[in-house]
Amino acid sequence: MSKHAVLLEGKIDRRVKLYWLWATPIVFACTIVLIPLIPIYLLIAWFLVDKYIDNIECTLTERTLIIKKGILNKVESTVPLEKITDLQMFQGPVMRFFGLKGFRVETAGQSSGPGGHLVNMIGIVDTDNFREAVLSQRDELSEGRASRRDASGATSGGSRSPETGELVGLAREIRDSLARIEAAFDRTGG
Repeated sequence: MSKHAVLLEGKIDRRVKLYWLWATPIVFACTIVLIPLIPIYLLIAWFLVDKYIDNIECTLTERTLIIKKGILNKVESTVPLEKITDLQMFQGPVMRFFGLKGFRVETAGQSSGPGGHLVNMIGIVDTDNFREAVLSQRDELSEGRASRRDASGATSGGSRSPETGELVGLAREIRDSLARIEAAFDRTGG
């Protein structure tokens, strides 16, 4: 677990159990062929959904968003806040019926493939405020880094690092050389 201070723990809305118990049978019923599997699914899901919900954790720390899920296959995703580009909200018709919302974490350099999302989360209590807290902490973290860079003089107007000064000098030499080449080219009538 991260050693950063925990800012917010996302609580799981218990209505998510009803959502999971109803959403899959609705899909089964739409396929018609899978209708006989509905009672079997409901018997198994009735016992496993509670265990699954008990194993879900969503934690916002100073620098990361940590999401844990799973019963047999436990998955822990730690997403650095500076990599988060957006928390995309979603709410399907069944979720809307149960008063639930979900979010998908979108990151810079996402490796889950096209159209995929690094993490999906359904059923956080007060999802809108949790999303705002994550995005606010991300912005605060990035502004803190920008102000530290400004204070250290790494941006223009302050004292530059030796590498930056060398690059600026090199760029000026290249500019002057190009100007001389252009002037020579103009004199020869080229």
